[in-house]
Amino acid sequence: MADGPELGRAVCVYCASSRASHPEYRQAAQQLGEVLAREGIGIVYGGGAVGSMGALADGALAHGGRVIGILPRFMADLEWGHKGLTDLQLVEDMRTRKHLMLTSSKAAIALPGGSGTLEELLEAITLKRLGLYLNPIVLVNTRGFFTPLLEMLARAVEERFMDPRHLLMWQVVATADEVPGALASAPAWSADARSFAAV
Repeated sequence: MADGPELGRAVCVYCASSRASHPEYRQAAQQLGEVLAREGIGIVYGGGAVGSMGALADGALAHGGRVIGILPRFMADLEWGHKGLTDLQLVEDMRTRKHLMLTSSKAAIALPGGSGTLEELLEAITLKRLGLYLNPIVLVNTRGFFTPLLEMLARAVEERFMDPRHLLMWQVVATADEVPGALASAPAWSADARSFAAV
């Protein structure tokens, strides 16, 4: 398991486990699962059974998709894991979970979520800035959730904490249906990006 699950055309999806958020977020997650399954794209995600996590997995599985969950053991002990996945891999800690999710996939997709989701997304962006992650990053901006974050990142460029080229590291779409196109059209990124990582 050192190199993570072998899924071929798989993407990592960051999303939330909250059951209290607006239903539109869970609907978007389910739609993304369905879209990816129809495209034959596997999913690597955090392994949860409820909230957007559960909706994502259920949407994909209902359409014959492959879904790998990566779950820390303490969460499995709390019975937070989805029982119907293609595979559920247990790991020792959150750091290992994040590493395997990102390195086992060909792209990272972020749905709206809380602090954990935002941390995962910003880590992927940081690694891409450093030329350590070269794959597409796509934000699904349901209900305009990511708009304040995108404005903050643009402000970071304006204030010269980031280079204008860093704004090419991610794509933003409004709906799950747009994700396959965004993945296909994402600008190429190379390890040479580290030459302008420090502004």
